[in-house]
Amino acid sequence: MQPSDISPHMNSLRQRFSELEIKLSDPSIFSKQNEFKDVSREHRKLSELFIKYDRWISLVNELRSNHELLLIEQDEEMKEMISSDIKKLETEIPILEQSVRIYLMPPDPNDDKDIIVEMRPAAGGDEAGLFAGELYTAYIRFSEIMGWKHEVLEFTGSSLGGIKEVVFSLSGDAIYSYMKYESGVHRVQRVPSTETSGRVHTSTITVSVLPEAEEVDIEVKMEDLRFDVFRSSGPGGQCVNTTDSAVRVTHIPTGISVASQQEKSQHRNKATALRILRSKLLEIKQQEEALKQANSKRSQIGTGDRSERIRTYNYPQNRITDHRFGVSIYDLPGIMSGEMGDLFNKIRGVDSENSINNLLKK
Repeated sequence: MQPSDISPHMNSLRQRFSELEIKLSDPSIFSKQNEFKDVSREHRKLSELFIKYDRWISLVNELRSNHELLLIEQDEEMKEMISSDIKKLETEIPILEQSVRIYLMPPDPNDDKDIIVEMRPAAGGDEAGLFAGELYTAYIRFSEIMGWKHEVLEFTGSSLGGIKEVVFSLSGDAIYSYMKYESGVHRVQRVPSTETSGRVHTSTITVSVLPEAEEVDIEVKMEDLRFDVFRSSGPGGQCVNTTDSAVRVTHIPTGISVASQQEKSQHRNKATALRILRSKLLEIKQQEEALKQANSKRSQIGTGDRSERIRTYNYPQNRITDHRFGVSIYDLPGIMSGEMGDLFNKIRGVDSENSINNLLKK
């Protein structure tokens, strides 16, 4: 992609930027907090895009000039300096281009939202539970690298040290724009620690990433909810609390049910269950809206359905492959230690390229 390929689109974005500045200069916007938040966010994003884009154009022009100078320069020392500059430019330009591509992706209304993640073993018994626990740990380490805040909402461990279920939230900057690619079935191929014959097993776990809903995103009527209380249970089903502190909330119109027993307080468990339920209802609402849009971005990142196999972790080959985007990385130890930045950047790069190609066809 060359700067000239998207210059007409950039001109329209600069016009939009001017409109946003006019809105921000109007004192009345400060009394409209939701609108002010949205306008400020869009203004900031466009401002960052223009800085990257202008820098990209400058370096592309500089690279072109250096190549021309190299053809006519006679002094060997000068030619060496020019060649050195060319190498630096050829390293920085693709990075800037990638940044511009990501900024040009059609905006997802959820990208700046915090998220709730649910993880459960699927096929593979204890081995699936062990891998679910390892991937959960990798996500938490990646969130620490990114400076995100992590909160456990529900956790049920297995007897071998894996997990039966974990529900957690992540809050911070642009979390959903990274983690939205994680929804679906994750498949692991490896020799389990309990396997004595050295045979490779295949197991799967499901991951669901929900943009966390605010009260303004979705209205939940109290008359549509049914609350049940029960005693919390631990591994194996044994009671771990002598009071009915666990809460199950059911949304009667949809039949969706969410239970929470992580806290000893019934009040806190009720709040957590409502928090998760509201995000599930928002997901349903957004999926219904996406189905109505012929050019929905949903086709680019997959449905996010838990039945969709999105990724394979092949331990014998030290390879992780994302099947939607054709991305493979040969560094499983790094990925599982939380170093997921390269994987996510490659995925976002392919997704942005698809988006820009669609943009330029319009």
